[in-house]
Amino acid sequence: MTETQDAARPTPLDPATMTGYELLMAMRDGLLPPAPIAETLGMADFDGEPGSISVTLHPEHRHYNPLGTVHGGVISTLLDTAAACSVHSLLAAGEGYTSLDLTVKFLRPATVDSGRLRAVGTVVHRGRRTALAEAQLFDARDRLVAHATSSCMIFA
Repeated sequence: MTETQDAARPTPLDPATMTGYELLMAMRDGLLPPAPIAETLGMADFDGEPGSISVTLHPEHRHYNPLGTVHGGVISTLLDTAAACSVHSLLAAGEGYTSLDLTVKFLRPATVDSGRLRAVGTVVHRGRRTALAEAQLFDARDRLVAHATSSCMIFA
């Protein structure tokens, strides 16, 4: 190859050199593959800014529990994703994190009739070793469906 051809070829992204926000946005933009759980559940519209990340899901019957509503585990996963990714969005290159806990309050049932569910996560506090985030889940009519708080441990 010539120098011109080498210069025109895109440089592959190296997640180890990216900030948390850069990594999340590269996944959003299709430059890196999405998290497998997002594909498994059908999460979409992943977006945000540093410290606040949102994700959506259109409920389907496959998300239901035996009672005919969206399973609490699916709702918890949406809330966990929004809260934890909000923390992830504040990480420097080379930093990692893991969730320490997730506390969820279910306020109303969700079904296919609820329309698009939107989880919005926000970092409440980011320290050197831990972070506290919250997430809220809204239905298509902008009614609050569930709320969660999450603590995360940050490490180098």
